[in-house]
Amino acid sequence: MQLVVGKIGRAHGIKGDVSVEVRTDEPELRLGPGAVVLTDPASAGPLTVESGKVHSGRLLLRFAGVADRNGAEALRGTILIAEVDPEETPDDPDEYYDHQLIGLDVVMLDGTLVGELAEVIHLPYQDLLLVKRPDGTEVLVPFVERIVPTIDLENQRAVIDPPPGLIDPSEAEVVGSSEADADAAEGAEGDKA
Repeated sequence: MQLVVGKIGRAHGIKGDVSVEVRTDEPELRLGPGAVVLTDPASAGPLTVESGKVHSGRLLLRFAGVADRNGAEALRGTILIAEVDPEETPDDPDEYYDHQLIGLDVVMLDGTLVGELAEVIHLPYQDLLLVKRPDGTEVLVPFVERIVPTIDLENQRAVIDPPPGLIDPSEAEVVGSSEADADAAEGAEGDKA
């Protein structure tokens, strides 16, 4: 099984180092010295991690055979992929690999079917679950414990408790300071007269 573990960013310095956008909770295992990663595009790899360090909060890696800035810049945008045993699971019981989640039924707390989890979208600050609804529409659900309190792999379902309007926009609650809104509306009406 293949897991995306990072994406190569800009070159750093002149010796072949690159910044890496980490997409794994186990960078020391997946991107540590000696690790061999596959690439997308495949023509860029496979790559062997020669060394790594954290600099100003960013992971910098140097790959074997990439000795200068030009070589590092040529790798920019390359997706890094680790080969993982399909039976392997993360050490933390509250963490999941994408392949464990894709295909789960997504249900509300009361058991109402929302749809099927089709994709996990990894963003820099939080992950989103792409849920395909039975009517063919899609909805994005923030993958945070408050909204997704339960992942039940045994029963192949993700239980969600979304805020009003997340699943059905018609249920959205508009929040604002009613006094300020009323004053603004009155002012707008007065301007028209």
